[in-house]
Amino acid sequence: MKRFLQVCVLLCTVFLTSFNTASKSALPNPILYFMGAEYLTIKGVNMVRYKFDVLNKADYPADMFAASPNLPPCGVNTKASRTWVDIYDQTGKRLSGFCALAKPGDLNGIWFALSDDTVPPSYVYIEMNDRQTNTKYKSNLADTTL
Repeated sequence: MKRFLQVCVLLCTVFLTSFNTASKSALPNPILYFMGAEYLTIKGVNMVRYKFDVLNKADYPADMFAASPNLPPCGVNTKASRTWVDIYDQTGKRLSGFCALAKPGDLNGIWFALSDDTVPPSYVYIEMNDRQTNTKYKSNLADTTL
């Protein structure tokens, strides 16, 4: 009986330790929100830049955004970050992407732009693709208006 109890305690300890480790290593999905629109002219074209931030950006480790020359480049950028961020409209159409964010705090500067005569999508979301672990983190749908 004593041996049985020891085995039960050991199994419970192993289970709780592995459960605790798994829950600590899991990262949350990003919480995206709209920060505002910026009106500008680029090469004679009137544009609107829709700016976003990730509320829980501090939950992501800095090494997720480290330069990763061992991974495929982003165009000519051979030191693109480990994690790339893409912005999509609610139908899944890609609007913009960022492959050189240097730290989680840079998630406060993501955006997409459209000409000022284009109706923006009602909602957008982002996917953060950790290329080292092949893990994608998909955000909520965020409004494109305040």
